[in-house]
Amino acid sequence: MLVKLKTDVVVISLGGSLICPDGLDVPFLKKFRALIEDFPEKKFSIVCGGGKLARNYASGAGEITAVSEKDLDWIGIRSTHLHAEVVRALFDDFAYPEIIVNPTKKLRTKKMILVAGGWKPGWSTDMDAVLLAKNIGAKLVINLSNIDHVYDKDPRKYKDAKKIVEISWDAFLKHIVGEKWKPGMNTPFDPVASREAKKAGIDVIVTDGRDIENLRHILEKATFFKGTVIHR
Repeated sequence: MLVKLKTDVVVISLGGSLICPDGLDVPFLKKFRALIEDFPEKKFSIVCGGGKLARNYASGAGEITAVSEKDLDWIGIRSTHLHAEVVRALFDDFAYPEIIVNPTKKLRTKKMILVAGGWKPGWSTDMDAVLLAKNIGAKLVINLSNIDHVYDKDPRKYKDAKKIVEISWDAFLKHIVGEKWKPGMNTPFDPVASREAKKAGIDVIVTDGRDIENLRHILEKATFFKGTVIHR
């Protein structure tokens, strides 16, 4: 798949499933940090998701009492903040000293790395990544999770699920994720963020973040790689 990557600014949506699948994934985070530090000419904005941690906390709270969707969202958002604090700390002086919680706020800094968490109820950190991309003028978000492509149906349930290499936002919204956001929703890219990306003319690459060399290939050449491109 051939895409054009703006070479000086990179927005990465880093799934919580990569940061903390069951506990903090130290080997992955070491590799991820080393890769980012290999590109000192770039400026990275890394938006951290909540993943399994957020879902576990929300599920546990729901077993105790009826929890509103707004409160479930806030549980997820706070989980992303914890992940973001960990990732920010890994980069020490290379990173802006505070995590970004409002992706629309103008920020002047010479730091190489910004690290963000969730902002508001009603969407996932996919939306925050899109809003941050809009804020800094980026036209591509690299969405890292634990899936290598978008599929036409859940490959964990259906053996005949087919990989999608390229898809339009219209088709993605109609056939893959639908229109409505729910707290804890586990999709390749959330529907609210998808509509905003479509409106803003932002493309998204969905790829397996655990494949560090594949991510390196995207950052180096923005040319042939494993993943799905969702585009205008």
